[in-house]
Amino acid sequence: MNKAELIAAIAAKAEITKVDAKKALDAFIEVSGESLKKGERLTLVGFGSFSVSERSARTGRNPRTGSKIKIDAKKVVRFKAGSELNDMVN
Repeated sequence: MNKAELIAAIAAKAEITKVDAKKALDAFIEVSGESLKKGERLTLVGFGSFSVSERSARTGRNPRTGSKIKIDAKKVVRFKAGSELNDMVN
């Protein structure tokens, strides 16, 4: 499912227009991104939680040449599914 399909599904399920569904989804993405950028954890009970973790610098290998390369440290977003979401999938 892509973003357009998600917007259409939200609009149908919530019985709102696609324009309103797009505004709501865009607002959610923006607010959650700002929250994660601050280092806060975002928890949606029943759905799951998003958090930011630090990935340390390390040495890797270029698969084409086999030479060693330095991979810089960076922050990555993690998602842990909630129990209700896991139950829906299984």
